[in-house]
Amino acid sequence: MRRTTGRLFEPGGRAAALPVVLTLIAVLLTGCTFTVDGRAVSIYDDPFKVAGLPTTSGPSGPRAGVADSTLTASHSDGGEMDKLVLNALEDIQTYWQSEYPREFEGEFTPLDTFVSWSARTPRKEAVEFCEDTTYRLVNAAYCSLDNSIGWDRAVLLPAVQEQFGKMSVVTVMAHEYGHAIQTMAKIVTRKTPTLVKEQQADCFAGAFIRHVAEGKSKHFTINTSDGLNSVLAATVAIRDDNPDDPDSVHGSAFERVTATQIGFTDGAKGCKTIDADEIESRRGKLPQTFGDDTNRGESEIDQATLDEMAKAMAAVMPISNEPEYDYRTAKMSCRNGADTVPVTYCPATNTIGTDLSALAERGASNADEQDGLPVKVSGDYNAYVVFISRYALAVQRDAGQKLTGAKTGLRAACLAGVITNKLADPGTNDQVGITLSPGDLDEAVSGLLTDGLAASDTEGKTVPSGFSRVDAFRAGVLGSQNTCAARYS
Repeated sequence: MRRTTGRLFEPGGRAAALPVVLTLIAVLLTGCTFTVDGRAVSIYDDPFKVAGLPTTSGPSGPRAGVADSTLTASHSDGGEMDKLVLNALEDIQTYWQSEYPREFEGEFTPLDTFVSWSARTPRKEAVEFCEDTTYRLVNAAYCSLDNSIGWDRAVLLPAVQEQFGKMSVVTVMAHEYGHAIQTMAKIVTRKTPTLVKEQQADCFAGAFIRHVAEGKSKHFTINTSDGLNSVLAATVAIRDDNPDDPDSVHGSAFERVTATQIGFTDGAKGCKTIDADEIESRRGKLPQTFGDDTNRGESEIDQATLDEMAKAMAAVMPISNEPEYDYRTAKMSCRNGADTVPVTYCPATNTIGTDLSALAERGASNADEQDGLPVKVSGDYNAYVVFISRYALAVQRDAGQKLTGAKTGLRAACLAGVITNKLADPGTNDQVGITLSPGDLDEAVSGLLTDGLAASDTEGKTVPSGFSRVDAFRAGVLGSQNTCAARYS
């Protein structure tokens, strides 16, 4: 988030909205209903469900007592990591055996070439993958030259497993197999942008994880609370953190999580809608470059900046009873609300109280401290989105909506997403004192996956599914205030 200069337009004036093209509307709404006794039911009717599935808190990972796959990989050491990967590949192939004919023409042909290596192996002992050496190759990939999948069993996958659990390793392999599906179905060519290929593969991985969540995987199971949260957190970690880098070809965390969620919600059918135009429609006016910003989008979290944010919120989402702001404390002893430090909204007094030092600590960037795969991506917008979400509670109070309960928190996240997208619009930020920066959405998503405070009600309570919290925020970013009202009525 950057502070800029400009004149604030009057509350109640017209705020420029992000254009939402028909393709985007289709992506947001596809799969939003299912049928019960012949009746169409929204997957958002029950906030404690995850894209229509029950929120579960059971085990995540390999199923006990299931025989290992008979698939083999060349150069395997026969260790536990290779067993995990080969079990994953068997289940992924079983999924596509039945799913492929439903969505694509032609016959599904399972892959039979897999390569395992150690990135720690000396150069003279390194094996070959995709006509190149695996010496110090910390990667997992699909090779279209010989229709194979390979992985580093010694550095990359252990790091993924240590930080995010075994199901994240499974997701990595599902992503790579997604590239094989693209090739098999001939839905990409050499001219297809890499960004499209990568986000389609993310989507295919999400579709397979849905299959696992439904209990249909032989070797694996996943719960839809912390298990699914960890998978999405891994997606956040393996993101393009610098859009100005020519090698940034996978997409931001926000984009990659979006693609994964499309697959989880809509299946492979939804993944086929992802192309250059669809990705561009999702990007809209969202910032794609740091430009001359030497601070890389990080700003000082102080009263002056929050005052500007308060003015911006009032401008882009005006209400008749604007809240008061207290920057002395977030401990308000509110008679009809709990303290949600670092920012509390008290409905009784219509006041937003902020502990400035605690909020600044929440928004401190950890970019310089990250080593390997970050469990959490922190930065100023992880703080600002909480501040915005408390204003979103005031918006709900002004509309006479209930201020406690799961839908209240999800509405808050959704409305915070709407305000966020307006901060990215040049028509808005030319007239207010702050503007969105690349990476801000990633910081918001990471916070929503971890503690979910930006998706909590006035009691500080939120749904256990990080997937649902992020999905609510994403709906607001890509939609409108009406989107939030329709989803969480």
